[in-house]
Amino acid sequence: MYRRAFMIGSTASMAVGKASAQAASTLLIDDFTSGTSTALSGNRWMGFTDQVMGGRSTGTTVLDEINGRPCIRLTGTVNTQGGGFIQLAIDLGENRKPFDGRRFNGVELDVYGNGEEYNCHLRTTDVRWYEQSYRASFVAPQSWTTVKLPWSAFEPSEIETPLNLEGLLRLGILGWMRDFEADIAVGRLSLY
Repeated sequence: MYRRAFMIGSTASMAVGKASAQAASTLLIDDFTSGTSTALSGNRWMGFTDQVMGGRSTGTTVLDEINGRPCIRLTGTVNTQGGGFIQLAIDLGENRKPFDGRRFNGVELDVYGNGEEYNCHLRTTDVRWYEQSYRASFVAPQSWTTVKLPWSAFEPSEIETPLNLEGLLRLGILGWMRDFEADIAVGRLSLY
């Protein structure tokens, strides 16, 4: 299990309320319009690097605004010597309980980046150690872009159990397993 390496804001500034439904089939998790992270009740965005396990990657997570749009931004250097990741993550369920994602088709992100490929990882109740997850990749171009990742895009890694949509625990956005300068912003995160 990862230790929390750094977190966005203070507990007071990150107090959050219930997620709201944008439409009957979409659940808004965060869009940063309030100037803070207004995600699912009690949950805050967290930043991690591979330094929690002895790696050399460095990263920073901040609330930001890009082209007039509020967002959360992850920047840093991914170094594969001894590790190889930086991550921005949020728990999906309330009070560390699993979230049931069966009524949705996948993850939808509004992203802005530096043209590099990033990963979206899901952790579920079936994940027992830090290298296990369900992973999908996407490119974050240098303009605001909506990325849809259907559940079927998430491949199991180091785990044989199929993705358990009833047991979703955490979603992470990562600069992952190659040496590069990461710069990615998320302006909205929803389940669709």
